Amino acid sequence: MKMVEILDSTLRDGAQGIGISYSVEDKLQVVKLLDELGVQLIEAGHPASNPKELAFFEKANRLRLRTAELSAFGSTRRKGCLAEDDHALRALLHAGTRWCTIFGKSWKLHVDKVLETTCGENLLMIEDSVRFLKQNGRMVIYDAEHFFDGYRADPEYAIMTLKAAEAGGADTICLCDTNGGSFQQTVLPAVDRMLREIHVPLGVHFHNDGGMAVANSIESVLRGAVQVQGTLLGFGERCGNANLSTIIPGLQVKNGYHCIPEEKVKALTRISRAVAEITNISVAHGMPYIGKNAFAHKAGMHADGVIKLPSSFEHIDPACVGNTRRFPTSEISGKSIILEKIRQLFPNRSIKLQDVTEVLAEIKRLELIGYQFEGADASFELMVRKKMEPFEPFFKLIYYHIGTDLMGDYIGASATVKLEVKKQIQLMAAEGNGPVHALDTALRKALEVFFPTLSEVKLTDYKVRVLDSKNATASRVRVLITSKHGQSSYTTVGVSGDVVAASWKALEDSMEYFLLGQTERT
Repeated sequence: MKMVEILDSTLRDGAQGIGISYSVEDKLQVVKLLDELGVQLIEAGHPASNPKELAFFEKANRLRLRTAELSAFGSTRRKGCLAEDDHALRALLHAGTRWCTIFGKSWKLHVDKVLETTCGENLLMIEDSVRFLKQNGRMVIYDAEHFFDGYRADPEYAIMTLKAAEAGGADTICLCDTNGGSFQQTVLPAVDRMLREIHVPLGVHFHNDGGMAVANSIESVLRGAVQVQGTLLGFGERCGNANLSTIIPGLQVKNGYHCIPEEKVKALTRISRAVAEITNISVAHGMPYIGKNAFAHKAGMHADGVIKLPSSFEHIDPACVGNTRRFPTSEISGKSIILEKIRQLFPNRSIKLQDVTEVLAEIKRLELIGYQFEGADASFELMVRKKMEPFEPFFKLIYYHIGTDLMGDYIGASATVKLEVKKQIQLMAAEGNGPVHALDTALRKALEVFFPTLSEVKLTDYKVRVLDSKNATASRVRVLITSKHGQSSYTTVGVSGDVVAASWKALEDSMEYFLLGQTERT
């Protein structure tokens, strides 16, 4: 099995993505997760950039990592000075990592217009910097910045920059597509030639501005590159970096390369989503391998095929990357999908064809008036349970009243809710930032008197969609509410011509779904 070294730059290149800002503690958590995944190298930051980075390296070097090593990132020395006098190179040594990654210029355009120096001085800057770090006991990865653009402009000079890094003693030379616009017809011939002319291991580092980062990375490895750099979820500056959560299974599961320990591949989905949580971003539902919809089958024909033979509509077993198969529920769902979902809810019950037919008919009736269940599995489950195995409602609404408060520039809302709970009448009022927030707060306060564990449920997302905008303010709306309890989340749906009434239905389902689950677990 061919080995491929994975260098994860989530904490360096990824941190340059818009809206991403890691604290020192965030970075330490991500390091632990990447180490658990089994990547070999973690490019953890630029120690010369700010004091926070140095503080991170001081703490990170005390971590007991099992598989990964940290690499500090920086640039070649400044023009016109000695490597030993360059503060950025000295900061790399001070970071205390065994590995260092430094970048230098491969493109004459940058030498002339950005560095404003000569081509000869640039070569010396590269060689001197690599040699300085090697003489101080470091393993060195040389990132050839803008290599593919430089190679297109002047291939011989671009190669000379790599030769300079090789002469300085670089342990790995990485070909970078820094602008992210290179396509395979440029990349692959250049990679082939460098594999012949450079005698140290070659890596690749692609940005995704042309949408080619994953493809270019995988094809480069198939040609002979032995290191891939990227970020775990593909985020980074501008359009992002090569997505390692796609590249790792693409190489290991699909092409037989060894990127991470075999037993760790099953942790890919869990760890990727954990890193997303720390980063405060959402994993795109359609992201290959790890996305929520990566193995979702909505069309009845597709679902029927997967149930009979998974490989008929799935390129890999979702379990091998730690993901799961999903059958979103909608009006185009076939009976096979509905039967499978009912079986999951009632595994010990014999399901009749009539049950499936009635549930499917109810889905079509509700979707005709605006409901959508493919993104609201909790409401779907409640609907099925009420049809298949009716239960006593945990509460009944007697009425709610909403008021809007306008005081100067402040606009708020108040809500009063009257419920019947356990044969008792409960009246509760609350204020909020808006009518739905006030209603949610009043409902929770009323129910928590009887069900204290509801305080653990948090509303995490609220979406409203106008269904028939041609009717203007008389339009029907669909409300989706996502709630979270511990590490699990679920979504409910409500539809009405009144946004508050639609919100109430989604809130009601959210509370009822949680309470039903609590009852079944006790």
